[in-house]
Amino acid sequence: MARKTNAKIVLVTCGTRQEARKIAIAVVTAKLAACVNVVSAPIDSVYRWKGKVESDKEFLLVMKTTTRKLAQLEKKVAQLHSYEVPEFLVLNVAGGSKAYLNWLFESV
Repeated sequence: MARKTNAKIVLVTCGTRQEARKIAIAVVTAKLAACVNVVSAPIDSVYRWKGKVESDKEFLLVMKTTTRKLAQLEKKVAQLHSYEVPEFLVLNVAGGSKAYLNWLFESV
C-alpha cells in the first residue's frame, strides 16, 4: 500500500440530487476531481443555522482529488452550489493502493 500521499477526500452536501449530480459532473469534467460518489439516497442532516437548529434531507458528495486542486475545487463548488455556505470538508488520505492513487493523480 502506498503511503504519504497528497490525495484528498472532500465532502460536500447538496439540497437536491440534481444539484449534487450537476456539481459532480462539472468538477470531474474540469479535472478538479478524479471521481465523485453521489450518495443518491438522502441523508438526514441536523445542524445549527442562524441561531436555530434545523433539519433537512441532503445528498452527499464524496470527491477524490489532490492537494494541488483543492483551491480550484472549492471555488468551483462555491460557484455552482445553491447554499450560502456550502459544506467543503477536506480529509487527508493516509494511504491507498498504488494503482488507484496513480489513476487519481493522472485523472486531475
